[in-house]
Amino acid sequence: MAKTLPILLLLLSVLLPGSAVADEDYVGSLITATPYEGRQLAIKLARKSIGEMQSDSAVKKEVRAVYSRDGAILIEAAEVIAIEFATIAAANNYWRE
Repeated sequence: MAKTLPILLLLLSVLLPGSAVADEDYVGSLITATPYEGRQLAIKLARKSIGEMQSDSAVKKEVRAVYSRDGAILIEAAEVIAIEFATIAAANNYWRE
């Protein structure tokens, strides 16, 4: 994963819409009403983190040819979101009833 991490980070920032704004408090809370909302927040956190690390859209576009044909990189992108989701799920006590 270490070799593909830079490409992975760019991949997520291009695939997921929106852009990071350094001064914006886009989290507010990790507490969500449902697992679906938690997953959406996980995607947002991954996207915003990547946007903070690589804000140059031209660079993001340059790597599209690489990651668009590499299933392993797409799987690694999903792993980043899964890690964010695990954090959110724990914060929500796994949505206990």
